[in-house]
Amino acid sequence: MTVRFAAVAASMVMAVSSVCQAQDAATAKLDVELNALAPSQKGCMMTFVAENNLQAPISKISFELAFFNDKNAVDRITVLDFRDLPQGKKRVRQFDMPNVKCETVTRIIINDTPVCDGPATGECMKGLVTRSQISVPFEG
Repeated sequence: MTVRFAAVAASMVMAVSSVCQAQDAATAKLDVELNALAPSQKGCMMTFVAENNLQAPISKISFELAFFNDKNAVDRITVLDFRDLPQGKKRVRQFDMPNVKCETVTRIIINDTPVCDGPATGECMKGLVTRSQISVPFEG
C-alpha cells in the first residue's frame, strides 16, 4: 500500500509540475512600451519601457524597428540596442534619432530581434507584447 501511495503521489507531483511549467510558458512575455517621443537637438528622443517576463534573463537584445512617416511610408529601418533586460525587471531605454521629426512619426513596428542572448531561440519574438502610451501606434 505504501509503494502504491508513493507512486500515486509521484504521479500527482509530476502532473502538477507539468501544468505549472505550461502556465509559465503561456505567461512568458517580453513587454516593450513606446512611452514618449520628444523633439531633441539631433531629431527625436524616443523613450521605451521594457520588462522581461520570459523564463530567462536577457544578457543582450536589440530590436529592428521600422519608422513610418506622415505619408504612411517607411521612413527608415534601424536597429536599437536595448542592452540587457534582467528577468522580472523594468528598464527605460532612450534613443536620440538624428534627422527624425517626432511629429512626422505615425507608426513604429518591431520587425525582428536580431540579437536576443539568454532565452531559447525565437522566444523574444514569440513572447513580444507591444503597446504605446502615446498616440503613435507601436506594433510587434
